[in-house]
Amino acid sequence: MFKRKLTALGYHTANLNVDDEKQWRSLVVWLEDQKIRCYKIEDRKNIRNISNGAWDKALTQYLDDLECGVDRSSRKSVCDWLLSLAVRHEYGENVQKYNAMEAQSKTDAAEDPFGHLDVSSPDFKVGLLSLCHLLKIPQHYDPVTTLQAVSILVKERLSEEAQEGVLEEGEKFDLKNYEAGFQTRDEVLDNASRVLRLLHLQELRELQTKINEAIVAVQRITANPKTDQRLGKVGR
Repeated sequence: MFKRKLTALGYHTANLNVDDEKQWRSLVVWLEDQKIRCYKIEDRKNIRNISNGAWDKALTQYLDDLECGVDRSSRKSVCDWLLSLAVRHEYGENVQKYNAMEAQSKTDAAEDPFGHLDVSSPDFKVGLLSLCHLLKIPQHYDPVTTLQAVSILVKERLSEEAQEGVLEEGEKFDLKNYEAGFQTRDEVLDNASRVLRLLHLQELRELQTKINEAIVAVQRITANPKTDQRLGKVGR
């Protein structure tokens, strides 16, 4: 119930049992010492003495001084109120810090619009399944892998760049006529192996093209140097 606020405040544990007297009193002392600081240090003696039989009376006075207006018969309500007050104090003392963090969070969200997605949620899985049916692609047991496959398809076939290009009509051929390099004695696995090898060859061709482009770019620089006679150097 209090995990998010306890974590935000930096408390040593997020698993708090308010029904445990020691845990409850220790939390109140920590909140006053570290976050709320309603009293001066020398005036915190009564609230800090958690083994004192009059501690409940000291807590009542403490809540009065804080003007706590919640139902004090419910320890959970009092705890939630104290935590909320501590969060307000924490934010008020570090406004610039948290505003900067919020700005950075928005920037990160803009750079990664899918970072907030919960791929394990039922709604996401249903939506992803519908998308797979629409695009006619098989669904992987791992939602992230399936989403990556959707991304590749959209990029290569449905993006603006892909639409501007001209797709060449491929030639039909029988996979059985292409050697995979090994056999599994399972026709389905053999065909899958052949497809994977063809895809690998395509990636190698793309890599070789990029390497050739890099070589050409370097040659353009080195083949036509500019001479600066004042420096006695040859080159750019």
